[in-house]
Amino acid sequence: MGSTGGAPGIARGSNQHKGDVLLGVENVSLRFGGVKAITDVSFDIRKGEIRAIIGPNGAGKTSMLNVINGFYNPQEGRITFRGKTRARMRPSVAAAQGIARTFQNVALFKGMSTLDNIMTGRTLKMHSGFFWQLLRHGPALREEIEHRRFVEEIIDFLEIEAIRKTPVGRLPYGLQKRVELGRALAMEPELLLLDEPMAGMNLEEKEDMCRFILDVNNQFGTTIALIEHDIGVVMDLSDRIVVLEYGRKIADGSPDEVKNNQKVIDAYLGVAH
Repeated sequence: MGSTGGAPGIARGSNQHKGDVLLGVENVSLRFGGVKAITDVSFDIRKGEIRAIIGPNGAGKTSMLNVINGFYNPQEGRITFRGKTRARMRPSVAAAQGIARTFQNVALFKGMSTLDNIMTGRTLKMHSGFFWQLLRHGPALREEIEHRRFVEEIIDFLEIEAIRKTPVGRLPYGLQKRVELGRALAMEPELLLLDEPMAGMNLEEKEDMCRFILDVNNQFGTTIALIEHDIGVVMDLSDRIVVLEYGRKIADGSPDEVKNNQKVIDAYLGVAH
């Protein structure tokens, strides 16, 4: 799964329909009481691309990811996924349909090991009954062994073998972010949502994370939507960028189109960029 050829047991994403619209955001508006978080925003995410969502603080970026993965349900507009209009849903349903998510602030089980944290990403893939899981016997044990083998491949891909048994609460922040990425990958997502994956990282950690994101996209064909404030990272990684300001879309296009858009320069990038 890594840059040296990948883990053999993890299925590669298909590029057969690369470029088709995977997820559509159509005239979405989201309000909290009288506060408008998102106002009439439309854009799409195409299969196989890396799609960035950028903008100043308070632009509505995280709220948009929360709409996409079902944490919020918008008052207006609709979300389509794989060409079908999506009903109101919970994040667990979105996850079961193939949408995985990481968060601005690391949301891991700090007392659990790296391996066990990533194993939690396999929960929706487990089919044995609760009784057998409790006993860790029979079909549940066979299933756990298979899922653990898959997780070990992710650990190998992310180059975190040395910390596989370490409680994540003892890990530096950059490695915790890598473990969180591993947990999302364990869900085998078709669409991976990354909320500021480089936040709080030093230069070396950012370079590593960029490499892993590109490997996930290139080798598995996983579609990725990310929020990121490091504009250099955004311009290097992204196929297309949508720009929000105060909950409204002000630009949408290629990195070159966005960085030369005067509205984006005035609202976010500044003349220096």
